[in-house]
Amino acid sequence: MPIEPAASRWERALRFDLTDEDDDDLIAIGGDLEPGTLLTAYRRGLFPMGVSQGGGPPIGWWSPHPRGVLLPGALRVSRSLRAACRTMEIRVDTAFDEVVAGCADPSRAAGWITPAVASAYGALHALGWAHSVEAWRDGRLVGGLYGVAIGGLFAGESMFHRERDASKVALVGLVERFFSDGDERRVIDTQWATAHLASLGVQGISRQNYLNRLALALQAPDWVADPAR
Repeated sequence: MPIEPAASRWERALRFDLTDEDDDDLIAIGGDLEPGTLLTAYRRGLFPMGVSQGGGPPIGWWSPHPRGVLLPGALRVSRSLRAACRTMEIRVDTAFDEVVAGCADPSRAAGWITPAVASAYGALHALGWAHSVEAWRDGRLVGGLYGVAIGGLFAGESMFHRERDASKVALVGLVERFFSDGDERRVIDTQWATAHLASLGVQGISRQNYLNRLALALQAPDWVADPAR
């Protein structure tokens, strides 16, 4: 079971009355990346991303409107993706730091994962809240994703691939495991609903709809990320 960290000193500062009236995705600036702060933010529908070039400080707290989500039963798996899944092995939490490093590769366009961000999610991983889902081929890590699981919420942070379709294969692996108990309250948060994610079944929903779903998701049992599966 995940370990609850010390309470955030930013507890009150992260309390916002979020509504659909405000179209600005950026809600606030400042604070820190301590485990307690991050968990408080996710539980209130926010996630961090630096507002300077390359994701540098100060920290921005974001609540996209619309919000990208993948719901139970919504994943679209093409014939070619299904074939790719048969060529790769899915592992969970066996190479968390390497997955984050792959996502933070400075050669990637629009990178935002700084060393401070990587360290912060490493701390969440050590406490049992952050997880990696990895695609392996012939003993090599070829793609993956990482995010934060709280109750029935999986807040996806980033994904990467070194071989074609490897990040998509990791997403299929996440969906199969995270939704395996049939609890309809579960939701995978993708932050924004890009065209690429929409092709996989991600949809954009209003901020209020997301907050309503989040409240239900947080009542669901914590996901047990089993590295053996």
